[in-house]
Parts: sequence; structure tokens; C-alpha cells
Amino acid sequence: MSDVSTFTPRFLSAPEYVLALHEPNDRVAVLVRNRAREHTMQRILPAEAIASPPFQVWLKEQNEAGADIFIGMNPMKDGIPTRTKENVREIRHAYLDLDEDAGVSLHAVRTSGDAPSPNFVLDTSPGKHQVVWRVEGFDQEQAESLLRSLANQFGGDPAATDVSRVLRLPGFANRKYNEQFVIRVQHELDQVYHLGDFRVQEDSPDAPRHLSDAHEPTRRLPSGHRSQSEADWAYAKRALARGDAPEDVMRRIADYRTDDKADPAYYARLTVIKAQRALVPPERDMAASKESVPLTDRDH
Repeated sequence: MSDVSTFTPRFLSAPEYVLALHEPNDRVAVLVRNRAREHTMQRILPAEAIASPPFQVWLKEQNEAGADIFIGMNPMKDGIPTRTKENVREIRHAYLDLDEDAGVSLHAVRTSGDAPSPNFVLDTSPGKHQVVWRVEGFDQEQAESLLRSLANQFGGDPAATDVSRVLRLPGFANRKYNEQFVIRVQHELDQVYHLGDFRVQEDSPDAPRHLSDAHEPTRRLPSGHRSQSEADWAYAKRALARGDAPEDVMRRIADYRTDDKADPAYYARLTVIKAQRALVPPERDMAASKESVPLTDRDH
């Protein structure tokens, strides 16, 4: 890691950002999406070619014609034509896409102590942000587990949790909204982080637990950490309240607790029944219990 005290944060141009993310010879995906025309183009090129003046002029023309411009967060394997997880060569970055209450979420990222200080923070539209960390030593499973846990803890977009993700390229207008907004990025730190630097809470079926190998340092639990059963009950209530089918909620909890419980299906069923009853007023509890997940003989 570099010395934090010697680094001066600054805003980057699009070419500077591309070469801050990637080595010049890395093959990187660029996505150009014109929603109005329902037309998408993708190019996989060396980072130095993407940062070159001719290609930047072409991107500018596409942006002025109504297209949004995106850049891949991880380099791709040589000689491949498509951007898939299987074609990612190396994990270089972890990231968050913050839309709802993005200012509050960004403040939590900076102050909670559960994630290290970001390397890059993008302003993608008024009050919305993307956060990027430089990382190394991750395999794909570890990276995606971390991305899901970050999104779960800080309210990020759960769709932006795959290693082949593209995020917005600064210096270009966001064409998703009627009011034009030019994306900008601040390079805040030059650190490279490892798995043990992230201390996100993992005790939820929405966020896989096994982020690190056995040799990684033990991570502390966040303040206010709940018990396992309390976390699962809270998760079940959230999932049921948003309309998830009880059977689906049970399956996710059972899958998540398969290593922790002698009978994870039985545990998941009781957790969901308890959550269902907590979501109805007391006077309706009897009626609700008749509509809840049927009990097996063992449940009596």
C-alpha cells in the first residue's frame, strides 16, 4: 500500500480513469448503450486504445447521440469476443452502485469501519454514486460474495454484483434522465486492498458468509451484531413483506444454514412461520396462522 499522507485526491478525465483502473495492455470491455434507439455496442480493447484520443472522440460522438458509456471493472482474457464471468482474467476491483439514499450509504461506507476507504467515488447523477476499491488476491467466488455482502450492508444495487460488471465512464453525460448530468470521478486513494480489509456483516441469507480462506485474519463483528436466529427472522420478515413466496424464503434460509443446523429445512420453516405471525396484527393472528405455510407432523 502507498502512504496515504502522500496522495492528493483529484478528479480524473476519462482517459486518466481508464489507465488508473487498468494496465495499458489489459483487454477491457466498453459498452455503448443507446436506450432511445434500443441499440447496444460492445468493444473489448486494450486499455491504452480505449484511452486514446481517436477512441475518446468516437465515444463522445456516441454520447452526444444519446448513448450511455460504460467501462469494465476487470480485465478480460486475451482473444475472447464476449464479456462473461468465465472470460474475466483477473479480479482488480470491488464496487458498489448506490441509488437509493446514496448519500447516506456513501457516508456509511466512509465511516462504519466495515469497508476500507474507497479508491474512487463517482457522481453518476444528482445524489447517486458508484464506489470502487482496488483489490488483489481474490478469486471469482470470493469477489462476488464480497460484492453481494457490500450491496446488502450498504444498500447497493444487488444487480451490480458480478465480476464482469461495467460501470459508468466519467466525462460523459448520463443519458438515462432528461436532465443532462456529466459523470465525474474523484481518485481518493491509491491503496490496493485484500479480503481481510473488508469487515462487512455476512450473517444473512442475502450475503454469503464464506468470503475468506482459513488463513485470512479473523474479522470483527460489527457493533450491534445480532444472533443467527435473529438475523434469519429479520431477513424472513423483510422478504415476506416485499412479497417473496414463503417457500422461496424457506429454501434460501435452509440453503444458507445447511452447515449450521442439523435439520435446516425444519429450522427454516419455523423461522418463516414466526416471521409470518409477526407481520399481522394480534387480532388477525389466528386467521393468519391458517393461511401460513402448512405444518408437517414434526412441527406439532
